[in-house]
Amino acid sequence: MKAPRTRRQGPYIWFRLFLSLIFVLFLAGGVYSGSLFYFTVKDIVAHAQIPSLPNLHLPIPAVSSSSESGSEPTVVRVDLPDWEKKERVNILLLGIDKREGEHGPWRTDTMILGTIDPESKTAGMLSIPRDLWVPIPGYGESRINSANFIGDRDKYPGGGPALAMKTVEYNFGVPVHYYILVDFDGFEKIIDTIGGIDVNVERTLHDEQYPDPSPDDPNRVKTVHFEAGLQHMDGKTALEYARSRKSTSDFDRSHRQMQIIMAVREQALRLNLIPRVPELMVTLADAVQTDLQPSNIITLARLAGEIEPENIKSVVIDHTMTIEHITPNGAWVLLPIREKIRPVVEELFTSPTPPAPPTPQPQVVPAEQVNRLAQEGAKIVVQNGTPTANLAAQTAAFLKEQGYHVVEFSDADRFDYPQSIIIDYTGKEYTIQSLAELFNVTSENIRRSPNLKSEIDIRLIIGQDFILPTSP
Repeated sequence: MKAPRTRRQGPYIWFRLFLSLIFVLFLAGGVYSGSLFYFTVKDIVAHAQIPSLPNLHLPIPAVSSSSESGSEPTVVRVDLPDWEKKERVNILLLGIDKREGEHGPWRTDTMILGTIDPESKTAGMLSIPRDLWVPIPGYGESRINSANFIGDRDKYPGGGPALAMKTVEYNFGVPVHYYILVDFDGFEKIIDTIGGIDVNVERTLHDEQYPDPSPDDPNRVKTVHFEAGLQHMDGKTALEYARSRKSTSDFDRSHRQMQIIMAVREQALRLNLIPRVPELMVTLADAVQTDLQPSNIITLARLAGEIEPENIKSVVIDHTMTIEHITPNGAWVLLPIREKIRPVVEELFTSPTPPAPPTPQPQVVPAEQVNRLAQEGAKIVVQNGTPTANLAAQTAAFLKEQGYHVVEFSDADRFDYPQSIIIDYTGKEYTIQSLAELFNVTSENIRRSPNLKSEIDIRLIIGQDFILPTSP
């Protein structure tokens, strides 16, 4: 077991910056230019004087689940994906409402489970409502946004993010390999640093109960208003647009968060990040916590450049997949309709099955050909005169299906025959000519070697011009 990481300074800062940007701009918002990230990181690593990295541990171990409240969890380790073997990678993005001067633990205001499948070149994200009422492994049922709070409060192995990861894994049936935790000050700073974003407000939004706590009045609220149409937003305004929920619903809020993320992506596409790196490093030094390793940066960047926008899917668990419910304690929550959530999860987090190759149709050999080949009864030997392995065996099997009498197949005396050759020993003309037509053997490559005492009638030597037919 190990305590949650608390590093905030030193060489850990430089790569946390890029991890957060890669995730927010690519995984949760669409494809960002992989080459831009790659050469940005490469340039900084090559030219900046960065101290030696500290000894970084493997990602936080997960914890086994238990249905009994208060039971002691046991530590188990989730098998991490092998990125080199192109295994699917799932990353949990946690957003917490951490404000200056406040002390945790905190509940998560945002939970998005992102996924990348390097093999099929697809990605996706699942937005999970914070009021979803689910089992918290080892702690009984509660809102899913309390998992991070409980984990930090109870000094759970790996802290709040570890329990949040395990809760998502337990309830949705998919492994969660890594996490990234961002506070809302960091969200604002990211957007301000890139010069703000342009968002198409789909319909007028008016909220008179937007939280605006102060040291003197933690319950203070204010009014926020957004007219429909294209709006330029700074970090504070974008956060208000993304978080407002009193006049609409959590589901609408999740949709607006997706809009914000896509707008961040569009703005980032217009920027060259290299001149802004020092500023971004300072900006995000205390805003991001993650268990991703430095070596994953370049891998994520390369993947970003390989995935087309149409291969990225996003889903919000909304009112069609939940039921409103009042708990015995009077809390309003959302009960998951698992039979509706399950297909969505399977679509997002299961690699597509490659299409099965077409089933070969039985080849119908003309009866006349079969009869004439049988009448001649020519004994055929097939020999492979090319470097292609198993070609003699494949050809022999094909010829047998066509009615030819193949008695042997093997390698030829050498493997550099440029053209196929037919050697005739006993004058079985019909078989000779049909083989020549089948394999496009020219007349000069039909060799006559009369030997009435030969145990075979025809020798077919496969050359490099040979093409195995797929139909008779």
